[in-house]
Amino acid sequence: MHSARRSCRVLGVVASVLLATSLSAQPQDASDKSKHSKADKAAKAADLPAVLWHDPGDISSLDLVNGEGGKDAAPSPDADYKFVREDMNGTSPKFYVDDAAGVRWLVKVGEEAKPETAATRFVWAMGYYTDKDYYLQQIHVTGIPKLHRQNASIGADGTVKDARLKRQDKSEKKVANWPWKQNPFTGTKELNGLRVMMAFLNNWDLKTVNNKVYEEDKSERRFVVSDLGASFGKTGGVTKRSKGVLDDYENSKLVAHANASSVDFEMATRPFPLFAPFDPGNYAKRADIEGVVKHIPETDAKWIGQQLSKLTPEQIQDAFRAAGYSPDEVAAYAKAVTERIATLNQLP
Repeated sequence: MHSARRSCRVLGVVASVLLATSLSAQPQDASDKSKHSKADKAAKAADLPAVLWHDPGDISSLDLVNGEGGKDAAPSPDADYKFVREDMNGTSPKFYVDDAAGVRWLVKVGEEAKPETAATRFVWAMGYYTDKDYYLQQIHVTGIPKLHRQNASIGADGTVKDARLKRQDKSEKKVANWPWKQNPFTGTKELNGLRVMMAFLNNWDLKTVNNKVYEEDKSERRFVVSDLGASFGKTGGVTKRSKGVLDDYENSKLVAHANASSVDFEMATRPFPLFAPFDPGNYAKRADIEGVVKHIPETDAKWIGQQLSKLTPEQIQDAFRAAGYSPDEVAAYAKAVTERIATLNQLP
């Protein structure tokens, strides 16, 4: 009996060793491979020049209908789009498609499609790099299945309405995310100007994951605010904030406090303080987001205001026309934007 028990224990130990050896010999899971792949890409690109801003030239001559990508890179509403796969990142319904020319696009529908398209136009016109975003009132996608994130804009027959299409250029590779603090541009006029732009747009989703570093043609690293969909509404806690709501944007405040040396812009993202003890990590993260638009040197805030003032009334309206807004919405948004530009230029 004792001999049999000893034999069983020995066999159990041997089996455990063999199982551990087998598991250690197996390939890493997909998430581990993905982490190593991202780290490798970032390391390889680390020596490339870091770029946040470039001189946009004559701002009054820029094409705010087509933005960063220009007219030649724009998608066709009549193209034959083929479904590739769903993207589960973020909160908006998104999926990749290929057109007949082999160009890949990331399609986004829902409440972010219009404000994101318009927001990229203003950020790009100020000299910052953005995604090549376009808005199309309707496209047709073949082979589209029932998605995990279904939306009323996606028809069973493949008709997709109110879509933002982001061009996926092969020359551009994402290598990392970048934080608002401790980046290569901390303290510069250009980064401070971008911080002002986030307040100007009322973009409240300022998480690090939305800031992308792209390797461009193996020649430079471009630092981009990639997701601007939470713009043109109002900032606030979970139940108060909005995206692309005209009344909210019109009635929201831009400057919280200003003096001769610095400006604090309005940005409310923290939940009610009573909830802080129950989720201190999220409370701290949201407090950091509010800090992105605080303590900005007054001279840098006025600089970006002066840059914005170079936009013509037609260009400002073009940014909203490009995003599919109605004529009345275009006029109202343009009025609100013009008033915000005036506020920046009237700082102490």
